[in-house]
Amino acid sequence: MGRIHSASPLALAAALTIACASAWAQPSGPGVMVPGAAGGPRPGTPVPRAATPTAAAPSSGNRVVPLERVVAVVNDEALTQFELDEQKRILLAQMQASNVRPPAPDALNSQVLERLITERALLQFAKDNGIRVEDQMVERTILRIAQDNKMSPEELRRALDREKISYAKYREDIRREVTIQRLREREVDARVNVSEAEVDNYLATVAAQAGGEHEYLLSHILVTVPEQASPAQTDARRKRAEEALAQVKSGREFSQVAASFSDAGDASQGGDFGWRTPARLPAVFIEAIKTMKNGDVSPVLRSPGGLHVVKLNNSRSLNAPTVVDQTKVRHILVRVNEVTSESDAKAKIDRIRDRIESGAKFADQAKVGSEDGTSVKGGELGWVSPGDTVPEFEAAMAKLKIGEMSPAVRSPFGWHIIMVDERRTEDITTTRRRDVARNAIRQRKSDEQFQEFLRQVRDKAYVEYKSDER
Repeated sequence: MGRIHSASPLALAAALTIACASAWAQPSGPGVMVPGAAGGPRPGTPVPRAATPTAAAPSSGNRVVPLERVVAVVNDEALTQFELDEQKRILLAQMQASNVRPPAPDALNSQVLERLITERALLQFAKDNGIRVEDQMVERTILRIAQDNKMSPEELRRALDREKISYAKYREDIRREVTIQRLREREVDARVNVSEAEVDNYLATVAAQAGGEHEYLLSHILVTVPEQASPAQTDARRKRAEEALAQVKSGREFSQVAASFSDAGDASQGGDFGWRTPARLPAVFIEAIKTMKNGDVSPVLRSPGGLHVVKLNNSRSLNAPTVVDQTKVRHILVRVNEVTSESDAKAKIDRIRDRIESGAKFADQAKVGSEDGTSVKGGELGWVSPGDTVPEFEAAMAKLKIGEMSPAVRSPFGWHIIMVDERRTEDITTTRRRDVARNAIRQRKSDEQFQEFLRQVRDKAYVEYKSDER
């Protein structure tokens, strides 16, 4: 789910993105760094850029919820017809804004219900494992969403009103997205490692290719296959994928077929996979696009996640040299999370800053007080380039003189103090290529592992369907 840049309020309505591995936060390294892809759109920060509301589930408490027909039970929680209808309303509005023809009503019901089931199972898993999101984090995320879309908070509220989405409902949707983002960070991203040998192998492969490194703009259709699928189920899913391919080959728009057949969360956007380097693509995709030209469509492909049909929309070279202004910087980070509240984190970073101003060394305070992997190095991030850090950090860093310490700076990770050591202009072509390769490999691994995590959580959930809305 990307940032909204459309002025249309309809762009504020979108489908749930459970089935898409990139639906939530992209994996990241230290607590200010953002993985990048040269020549392409930079992945988001760990705050989910959910610039789109989805229907909130009725919850217990003082709010009065009308009695509604239950369409499914996920473990011990009910999903109602109201939730299903509301999500379909929002999804249809988003499809209309994206110029995508909606699928048949029964297919839409099935897609939306399955995504709601998966989301509910994920939220239950998060709750059982102690993941919670404070109100302050929700409000800060909404403020970032408004800023990303060049809106004031009041303008965002008016846009939601035009879409007939209450602010309270929107807040709860954002809370769910942040919760799932944190779940992904803990259960998937924290366990992803990329070795230098993997980076070397990737760059060697790129060097052996005629023309060097490229990036590809893809669309895809995903037909999921359950992990313990019977032969009959597997055969039925393959027939569905073959039918989708047949419709594309017959001349039907790929985006419309994706909307009707794909189980991925980006189905409502016509299956748009975005620009990806080979390192960020599943191996089965890479093999397919090697022999494809722009506009070609692959046969049905099999991966651990299911069955795919891929369209190559465009490609471009990433081989231009990179010369940038770099900053050698260090920082101290106090994270805001389930353990440390917003106010406690701010108070702690202020105390650290006071000690430095009173004569303590920045590096010493980083070693004992920073909650980042750079603490052992006195908070040194080394030389960073534009786009390497989250926007709040980069903006504060740019204002500092050499040797100057910043005031407390809030980022999606928590509260920072920043100090600039040096600045230079550098040709970073080689370094950047290694960084791009490393981040792309990490993201591909994270995407694949998150898809597997989603499937495991979904398969372990007890689901009872109360109607034929499947």
